[in-house]
Amino acid sequence: MSTLITRDSSRQNPPAWRVAVYIDGLNLYYGLREAGLQRHCWLDLWRLSESLLRDGQRLVAVRCFTARFLPGIDDGGKYESQDAYLQALETLPVQIQYGYHQPKRLTCPRCGAVRETFEEKMTDVNIAAALLGDAYGNAYDRAILVSGDNDLAGPVSIIRQQFARKEVIAAFPPCRRSSRLIAAASGYFSIGRSKVRDSQLPAQVVKSDGHTIARPPQWS
Repeated sequence: MSTLITRDSSRQNPPAWRVAVYIDGLNLYYGLREAGLQRHCWLDLWRLSESLLRDGQRLVAVRCFTARFLPGIDDGGKYESQDAYLQALETLPVQIQYGYHQPKRLTCPRCGAVRETFEEKMTDVNIAAALLGDAYGNAYDRAILVSGDNDLAGPVSIIRQQFARKEVIAAFPPCRRSSRLIAAASGYFSIGRSKVRDSQLPAQVVKSDGHTIARPPQWS
């Protein structure tokens, strides 16, 4: 992980600062793929979040925001892999909140060929609502936002304006960065490859009902 850059390095943290981590699931997933780290997508999000803490900080919540892939549309096995992963995540103390994927058609401007694809909906809205709601509910002292989405700069700015004693730190996934989040956040850093590599789930995860979830072969 690269060095945390903050705007006020003299600020002293209160004892046992409460830290909540907000993870933009698909932003993280596509960042890992773009960085050639697809084999490390089997991430233990609680363990990864703990690795982002500093001395005097206590992890109080990990919230993951994502949308389920649609089977059969621009799939390439992503639906099955994600389904297994989400089942594995349910064995952790991680809160998962879902948006959705909306099918759409893309038409090639040159040849007129039509391709079925999808676009993610509601994830950034859900993250913004959670960040703001938890701030107003005094659920954290520091929020770590794992995303490189420019659209989240707005709620981050509001939190910093309304809560002088709270911080929002932008933690950029591999191959993700946002100049707007850098400007809005209390500080920022990039999540290093070693953090990802060292935060993997077991190859087989056993659910409470005894069912075993295996790591997808394309993530091995």
